[in-house]
Amino acid sequence: MYLLFFILLLRYFFVEGKTLKGTTTIGLTCSDGVVFVADSRASWGSFVASKKAKKIFKINDNIAMSVAGSVGDAEQLVRVIQAEANLYEMEHAGERISANAMANLLSNILQGNKVFPYLVQLLVGGFDKNEARLFTLDPIGGLIEEKMASSGSGSPMAYGVLEHLYSEDKSVEENIPIALKAIRSAMERDTATGNQVSLVTVSQDGLKEYSKEELDQLYAKLT
Repeated sequence: MYLLFFILLLRYFFVEGKTLKGTTTIGLTCSDGVVFVADSRASWGSFVASKKAKKIFKINDNIAMSVAGSVGDAEQLVRVIQAEANLYEMEHAGERISANAMANLLSNILQGNKVFPYLVQLLVGGFDKNEARLFTLDPIGGLIEEKMASSGSGSPMAYGVLEHLYSEDKSVEENIPIALKAIRSAMERDTATGNQVSLVTVSQDGLKEYSKEELDQLYAKLT
């Protein structure tokens, strides 16, 4: 028992103590898909360690995932589940794994590693059989389905905008400006959120990653 406690203390001081922290990620379900948005700043205390950290990842053509927390843990977990998604397609004649199944798989992986947890908070979403699904996961596998969710240090500011403007009955096109307003609010008030913005949508047409030029055009239309 004492040995386990000592190991957990080491994990905290040598890994958690050096984890790149601070971000804002947002996931929204819509009438015709899912919207993900995130910033690109990775911070280490008051130090900006990177200005172009990737925080939204494609899992397959109908699932995306955003990450907050330890960069190393997040990237390792992404590699694992991307491989699992590819393996599922190989074993099921090209059929893609659903967002619900992927979220449950992630929950099992995180729970199975709870002694040495992945120091991450995840949003997983996709468009399954004409239904938008979004799930949140904590570091030890707690799984909750949500209609909208935000993670990271800037999430309180983002929620302030989302609670007022977001509606699950709106389309992807209608909710994109709301997601961008929410991330902009977080970037204005949270020092650990900043630099570039990433926008990914998942719909019946598949997964789309927006370019900087497309984002500039969208921001120019914001009021």
